[in-house]
Amino acid sequence: MKMKLQENEFWVATFHGSHDGTTAKVIATRDDTRPEPYVWTCTCGVSRSFLTEHGVFPTAWRHTHPTRFDRLRSWAARRFRTAR
Repeated sequence: MKMKLQENEFWVATFHGSHDGTTAKVIATRDDTRPEPYVWTCTCGVSRSFLTEHGVFPTAWRHTHPTRFDRLRSWAARRFRTAR
């Protein structure tokens, strides 16, 4: 899935990794027309926006490179959903 930038968006960074057993690609962009100009969007459909660039890089990296605790929490949430 290739993400196309809007005319007023500027590329900031790209993060490659995986989560939930699938490959993921996160693109961080900047758009000065929005109230929160910095945003990252993943190929899985998740996105987050920030007022400054300081929150973009750590959260995008962690989204594509989850810690063992993140993977355990995700696994437990899937087990709980399917148990119902």
